[in-house]
Amino acid sequence: MKVFVTGGAGYIGSICVEQLLDLGHDVFVYDNLTEGHRTAVDHRATFIEAPLDMRDGIYEALRDAGPEVIIHFAANALVGESMTNPGKYFRNNVGNGAELLEAAAACSVRKFIFSSTCATYGLPEHSPITEDLPQKPINPYGESKLMFEKMLSWYQELKGLECVAFRYFNAAGASKQFGEHHPVETHLIPNVLKVALGQASHCEVYGTDYPTRDGTCIRDYIHVIDLAHAHIKAMDPGISGFYNLGVGGGYSVREVIQACEKATGRRIPTVEKPRRPGDPPELVASPEKALRDLDWKPQHPTIDEIVETAWQWHQANPEGYPV
Repeated sequence: MKVFVTGGAGYIGSICVEQLLDLGHDVFVYDNLTEGHRTAVDHRATFIEAPLDMRDGIYEALRDAGPEVIIHFAANALVGESMTNPGKYFRNNVGNGAELLEAAAACSVRKFIFSSTCATYGLPEHSPITEDLPQKPINPYGESKLMFEKMLSWYQELKGLECVAFRYFNAAGASKQFGEHHPVETHLIPNVLKVALGQASHCEVYGTDYPTRDGTCIRDYIHVIDLAHAHIKAMDPGISGFYNLGVGGGYSVREVIQACEKATGRRIPTVEKPRRPGDPPELVASPEKALRDLDWKPQHPTIDEIVETAWQWHQANPEGYPV
């Protein structure tokens, strides 16, 4: 198929592009490179550098590419920043997303696959989290993603655009060629590995008094390649709706750090900090709906496998992407 990937120069987008190309799809990457990296775009893809907020530009790019499927990764995704600059998140994640949906409908795109987030659930009522739980975001980032989910439902009903939204839990790991490098790194695994690389003296543990098995937060980690394969499964005709993407089990902050020590063979010093406001004790997905509907199953379900691939990539690319 012809597949149009927004945000294809970012962490998850770049690896999804790689997997699509490996399967023989014709891929167009549309990215403004504010968060992504030019060298993270697979050389086999057609790259279009342009901002998403150019109404005519996105229409022309879609018209020229003629894709059957759009996979929409492009977004601002820092929870803390969304609390201090909410307008940025509503302008980009909602306003620019609306322009993309309009262009998709105008260009007769068949399928739209959206990168959403478990942040739409806010503080969930129970764990594992199922798709029918109330969605009550506690920050503008999660709210912006939920607003776009609602927009997708309307475009499917009114325009016939077949839509899938994946609510991610914690994407992690790397392929051999592409990995995780953010301008502002907030994710646990790359920050822990910075200590192993000698780029930081310690990692910080936020909260050690949660009602969990070791007092630290528990999160569901999913390998980024498994995440990409779920998107590829969703390209099939007839699949639509909202899906959690996780493995159905969680690891604590301390357990992730231990996995990083095992993979690197190095001790990781830690500094305990107070809890961060709004951090739930546990976020674990119920992936049953995705397992059933998509004929999909994570191939790298353990934290040891996930961390090992991340470590291999960071060792080979200690400074991340050059550009």
